[in-house]
Amino acid sequence: MLSRLINGIVLSSMVFILLINVNTGLSQEWSKEQQMVWKNVEAYWKLYGDGNLEGFLGYMHDGYLGWNVGTPLPSGKADAAKWMKHFWAKRKVTIYDVKPVGIAVFGEVAIVHYYYTMMVANEEGKEKNMSGNWTDVLLKQGDKWLLIGDHGGNQDDD
Repeated sequence: MLSRLINGIVLSSMVFILLINVNTGLSQEWSKEQQMVWKNVEAYWKLYGDGNLEGFLGYMHDGYLGWNVGTPLPSGKADAAKWMKHFWAKRKVTIYDVKPVGIAVFGEVAIVHYYYTMMVANEEGKEKNMSGNWTDVLLKQGDKWLLIGDHGGNQDDD
């Protein structure tokens, strides 16, 4: 009986510590560089949410190489454009949210880990929730951070 009580206290303490660390990690203060990188991520997500292909492609480097978890191989900018155009022809993003999890800046290169969730309506107007995580790799070109690579995607099976 005493060992169960001790195990329960230890387990509760570990969960409490984990929750504090998770909350601290998500609410951390970002440096000026990290904030600039995140503003660019928010900018191209807005363009994505609006279905603005040309605007979104303006944030992709010509040498972009990304890998969606739902595809067997990585793809370049032209393939990404083709699939986004198809997506928007059949669906509309009605609302979305992106939350940064980690941002590392190494001079002119940044790695951004984030979680996204969005509601997507099909041609009949039926909405579906899509959520997942992404890792974006960005290269600074002037005042803009361009997407040079990414990996992630929808956590749902369909």
